[in-house]
Amino acid sequence: MSRTAVEIATQPTCWRRAAEYATGFEGLPLPGERVAVTGCGTSWFMAMAYAALREASGQGETDAFASSEFPTGRSYDRVVAITRSGTTSEVLALLGELRGKVPTLALTGDPKTPIMDAADVVAVLDWADEESVVQTRFATTALAFLRAGLERSGRLADGVKTVEAAAVDAELAITEPLPEAVTAAEQWTFLGRGWTYGLAQEAGLKMREAAGAWTESYPAMEYRHGPISITGPNRVAWMFGTLPEGLAGDVTAVGGTVVANESADPMADLIRAQRLAVVLAESKGYDPDHPRNLSRSVILTP
Repeated sequence: MSRTAVEIATQPTCWRRAAEYATGFEGLPLPGERVAVTGCGTSWFMAMAYAALREASGQGETDAFASSEFPTGRSYDRVVAITRSGTTSEVLALLGELRGKVPTLALTGDPKTPIMDAADVVAVLDWADEESVVQTRFATTALAFLRAGLERSGRLADGVKTVEAAAVDAELAITEPLPEAVTAAEQWTFLGRGWTYGLAQEAGLKMREAAGAWTESYPAMEYRHGPISITGPNRVAWMFGTLPEGLAGDVTAVGGTVVANESADPMADLIRAQRLAVVLAESKGYDPDHPRNLSRSVILTP
């Protein structure tokens, strides 16, 4: 079993620990604050998911940006940065530019890195750090930590489960067989709405990183506006969350396969996509722990 597969299976435990950690943590966004969330790659997609979920929960205007594209001229009450390695150049540069201008919180997996001095407050999720280059459990644990902060501060958006309920769903997602139509497909399109669009983006990235697979990601309602043209036999449209009315019929009408685990927490459903990425990588003879052309952190030379 690859190290990535082992790390994927630990996510329910990691999420529960993150929820407990968030209970007494000082520095999480407060209701009513105007917040920006940032990161690179996978961390950016988790930022997108949290931003949409926080705003939908009525806890305050929340934006998400790739760290290299952050609009530093805007005014925020707090900035949250997600960085597993604690060494990502764009994140460190951004926090340096924001120092003294706005309170900052960083989430990291490694407390022995420059991020500890770059942010005003740091949440160390070191139990969720990974040996694999490919991020799986750190990303979802960071999102679980932020979700638990929303639970602590007030109501959640309609239909959104607690972190504990998501962990229960995750236990099933780790063990249940993946459908043959999914593992045998030649192309996968991941779809989401609201906060699950960030998860769809992350699912596509995992498949590209680990397995070199042809994947795309879109907001679910935008899928009809062009991208559905690639759908057909042996191709999958995978929805995170509730399917929009009529979408399943549109996909099947052109010969595509619909995947939608509507009763499962979308973050738990992401585990299935992570597992699929590992299965496909191994079927091609790839090492999912060490994908081609990737490193644990992008550190730019000055």
